[in-house]
Amino acid sequence: MEVQRPRYLNQLIDKKDNGRVKIITGIRRCGKSYLLFELYKKYLISSGVSENQIIMIALDSLKNIKYRNPIELDVFLREKIQNNGLKHYLLIDEIQFVEEIPNPYLEEGTDSKVTFVDLILGLIKIPNVDVYITGSNSKMLSSDVLTQFRDRGDEIKVYPFSFEEFYSCYEGDRGRAFDEYCLYGGMPMSVQLKSHEKKSEYLKNIFTSTYIKDVIERNKILKDASIIEDLLDIISSSIGSLSNPSKLANTFMSEKNIKISQFTVSNYLDYLIDAFLIEKARRYDVKGRKYISSPYKYYFSDIGLRNARLNFRQNEQSHIMENVIYNELRMRGLNVDVGIVEYNYKDKNKKTRKKNLEVDFVINRGSNRYYIQSALNVYTKEKQIQETESLRRTGDSFKKIVIVRDNITPRYDDNGILYIGVEEFLLDETAIDL
Repeated sequence: MEVQRPRYLNQLIDKKDNGRVKIITGIRRCGKSYLLFELYKKYLISSGVSENQIIMIALDSLKNIKYRNPIELDVFLREKIQNNGLKHYLLIDEIQFVEEIPNPYLEEGTDSKVTFVDLILGLIKIPNVDVYITGSNSKMLSSDVLTQFRDRGDEIKVYPFSFEEFYSCYEGDRGRAFDEYCLYGGMPMSVQLKSHEKKSEYLKNIFTSTYIKDVIERNKILKDASIIEDLLDIISSSIGSLSNPSKLANTFMSEKNIKISQFTVSNYLDYLIDAFLIEKARRYDVKGRKYISSPYKYYFSDIGLRNARLNFRQNEQSHIMENVIYNELRMRGLNVDVGIVEYNYKDKNKKTRKKNLEVDFVINRGSNRYYIQSALNVYTKEKQIQETESLRRTGDSFKKIVIVRDNITPRYDDNGILYIGVEEFLLDETAIDL
């Protein structure tokens, strides 16, 4: 089974030979290595690049453990580069495994370290070299690190399979494919497995043996490691709900009788975000045109991992669909916020009251803005009014969309609001502009 992943492959092709390091990030096991070592290598060869011009190394492999030393890796790569005038393509997988070591070229006691950034900056100065790296830890490849590349790096963020990618290799009808996608998600290996038992076992195992282990080891959590697991359970049970570190700390106290500071909860949330397990969506005051500092919404980068975390027990369709739509919007490269619309009304005593309504997603793209509401259905007039009230009260003429579970013919209502089925929305990247 080969899924082409043109969304990411085309980004690599567009940035080929641009003199900058191409940084491929994303959660472990989402297909970064396959994208680089299989799909992109195949493209290079098809475009006339010979095998000898492609130098590949996977740093998460035990056989390459000595090359986690940046000096050893630098020597290895430079020995592979031939001075024959031909372009060489360096494909380095899981760069975060490169260790930070004292600079061996300076006097002992000098406070200077050699990191993978130093290694890459040196390699991209070689005239006939084009460098590509992958990493699974956003802290290692964050904006701070990109700044250290001195504006010489381009990030390509890879997600697990989208529904379109999942459906392209699914044997069955579209409706059933969507149901399975909402249950098992889009981790490439999970998609290849056939039974519930095998999919479930795989997702549970990588959660424990890969993601949680990575977070604990990378952040040197020497005690209270169980807090990470408890936090994941709480977040898994509340996707699509507003929360913040303070609220989560109170949940620990009320549900688990564990006293933990909101500072610790905040740090642990950052660790999970750094590992690409979850993402945080900020709240945006639509009428006030400003961000609200707290609370936030947290979404899983793969819904199958979330479901496996809960042993597939909490299958709330509305929250799962919301998470799937959020991920699709992020895969399309869009910045996604949670919208708040505030308005005044008179109560029965004719006193002025304020009420906040929620818009599931607010997207700003250039001068355009889109408001998106996720709703299982709008079967009745009352339900339609309820689901669209926040959209109708934004006070502007930007595009407004309601995504429903049913397969429907896309249509507009009298307020100019577009209604579209979730499957069609996920399969048509232009649907947002219908």
